[in-house]
Amino acid sequence: MNGMIHMTLNGLTVSVEAGMTILEAARFFGFPIPTLCHMEGLSPYGACRLCVVEIGEAPRSKLVSSCSYPVEEGLVVRTASARVLRARKMVLELLLASCPQSKVIQDLASEHDIRQQRFRQEHEDCILCGLCVRMCEEQMMAKAIGFRGRGEKRSIGTPFDVHSEECRLCGGCMYVCPACQLRCTYTEPDKAICGGCANISPPCVEKDPYDDMMCYMAPCVACEIKKD
Repeated sequence: MNGMIHMTLNGLTVSVEAGMTILEAARFFGFPIPTLCHMEGLSPYGACRLCVVEIGEAPRSKLVSSCSYPVEEGLVVRTASARVLRARKMVLELLLASCPQSKVIQDLASEHDIRQQRFRQEHEDCILCGLCVRMCEEQMMAKAIGFRGRGEKRSIGTPFDVHSEECRLCGGCMYVCPACQLRCTYTEPDKAICGGCANISPPCVEKDPYDDMMCYMAPCVACEIKKD
């Protein structure tokens, strides 16, 4: 039987089960953390780095991937500090440069107040999050696809690009892929980021005087009032 771990989460002292990750603990207490490579029921992978949180106290605090970092006794965690939000914005800008056609990434970028793309768009069809590989192996028990190559040549596919006899054409890989969900208004790819499907006007995010905790409510009460 797992014991209980006592930690500080966004200024609150909480007790969580040993063996949980920071991501699981945060979501259990209602603190949202965005992810692209994580899905409940699949093993953690830590590829997208979008779920970073800040742990420890300044000046020795550091950013870690919350989906793979286990809770520890006395751990101090901030899920939406100014440093965390800056890191997430940078990750999203890089992902947006790789896959500007992804509706999932577009919406996340809009929610994080990203208004322009600073990097050259590559128009790739994969962000190497590994969701499809893990879905195929762990849920469909097929192992029909996997990673190939290293560095810039790393890709996902079947061995030797030959049709796999293990593939049952279930579509699970497409269902979980964030790059397969194309932007609904993808008519001007090099123009401003589309925020048509997201509420993107948080009025309170820039008003935190402590630089330690930004808005984490989902949906934000003030934003919902403003939107109406």
